[in-house]
Amino acid sequence: MVNIVPLDREKHADKAWRRPAGYSFASKDAVAPIGGSEFSLAASAMPIGFIQQAGRFIPVAVMGLKTGTNSFLGPIGQWLGHYTPAVFRAYPFYLVRAPGAEQPVLCIDEDSGLIVDPGENTEKFFDTDGAPSAAVNAVLQFLQKTEHDRALADLATASLTDVGVIAHWDLSAAIGHETVNVDGLYRVDETKLNGLDDESFCKLRKTSALVIAYAQMLSMGQVSALARLANVQQRMLDVGQGLTQTLTAPPSPIR
Repeated sequence: MVNIVPLDREKHADKAWRRPAGYSFASKDAVAPIGGSEFSLAASAMPIGFIQQAGRFIPVAVMGLKTGTNSFLGPIGQWLGHYTPAVFRAYPFYLVRAPGAEQPVLCIDEDSGLIVDPGENTEKFFDTDGAPSAAVNAVLQFLQKTEHDRALADLATASLTDVGVIAHWDLSAAIGHETVNVDGLYRVDETKLNGLDDESFCKLRKTSALVIAYAQMLSMGQVSALARLANVQQRMLDVGQGLTQTLTAPPSPIR
């Protein structure tokens, strides 16, 4: 469960937080939103696509071929890829903009299990004078940069939408003995992109949308790598279940 609440000077004054030991909290996240500066690194590690949200397209890193799965996680929450989306690197913190509010608010997931009493290997939320601690300020600056980065990516994606080059992505992959068809993903249509007139092409260049378009198309080659990860993860799960059954089975009768 997730319980995201604003960080409060009074409520959390005597509390601290512990940095997560791994990424188990992301085990159900098949996709993650990414910003413009992430595209070059993400494209070499995982597929990138677009999803529809509130009537617009959002660029996302694709980490699972089934809803509620993340193939980039090992059995103890370790990240298996060489790039981790920025949205996961600030957990348990989030920057949330309330409807109608001008500025986003720093929030935390109170059900993360990382909000604790001050002690060894913990970080304070606030200093003794009530000001945010240096660690919290660092997280806030990171999240502000991440939000700005995602806003630029959204602007570029809107340009791609306006010129009509985003199309449905018919994606399927083999996981074990099953062929998985992925719904709800979109991609850049290379034929339509190459067929744009000069005015539309220049519009994409001015909003840095071309970088996003080409990175997305190149990242589609990572689908096979993602499918291999999913197969490895499934085999690890099968082995774990087999060990559990062996350890819990009654002893065989002596013959």
